Amino acid sequence: MIAIKNSQYITPQEYLEWEEKQPIKYEYIDGEVIAMTGGTIPHSEIVANLTTALKNHLRGKGCKVLVADAKVEISEQGPFFYPDVMVSCDERDKKARKAIKYPCLIIEVLSPGTESFDRGKKFQNYRRISTLKEYVLVSANEIILECFRLNEKGVWEFYSYMEGDNIELKSVNFSFPIDLIYEDVFLGE
Repeated sequence: MIAIKNSQYITPQEYLEWEEKQPIKYEYIDGEVIAMTGGTIPHSEIVANLTTALKNHLRGKGCKVLVADAKVEISEQGPFFYPDVMVSCDERDKKARKAIKYPCLIIEVLSPGTESFDRGKKFQNYRRISTLKEYVLVSANEIILECFRLNEKGVWEFYSYMEGDNIELKSVNFSFPIDLIYEDVFLGE
C-alpha cells in the first residue's frame, strides 16, 4: 500500500466516524489520516500467498487470519493501521467487527513509499500491543523476510531469512520454506 498524508488534525473518534463513510481506507496516527492506495502485483501476490499459507495452517485452531481490509487498533486513542496480514488467536477478537485489538502476528509487505515508516514509527506503535509476539517485514523486490520476535525476557530479537531458508513463525507455530510466499511472484523490473 502507498500512503498519502492529509495534514488536517482530527480526533480518534472523528476519524472512526469519518472513515466509515469513505470509499478507501485511511490509517490514523497522531491526529492525521493517511490514505491507503493500491500496491504492486508482486505485493498483492505475496499477501495472497502468506494469507493462504497461514489460513491453511491455522484452520480449526480458533485463529483469525486477516488481510489489509482489517484494521488494528493500538489503543482507543489510536493509532489505527491496516496491516497487510495479521493473525489473532485471542478470544477477545472472536467477535470483532471494526478493529482487531489483540493480534499475535502482524506482517507488512514493504514498498518504497512505506518501508521507512513500517520499520520505524509503525513498528514502534505495534510494540505497544501487549499480545503481539512477532512482526514480519517482507520484501516485494527480492527474496528477503525479516522477523522481529519478542522473547521471554520482553526483548525484540531480529531474524533474517533469504532464498533457500526455512521460516519459523513461533507465534503461530508455523514453519515453512521462504519459497512458499514468493511462489509465482515475478520480482524483476
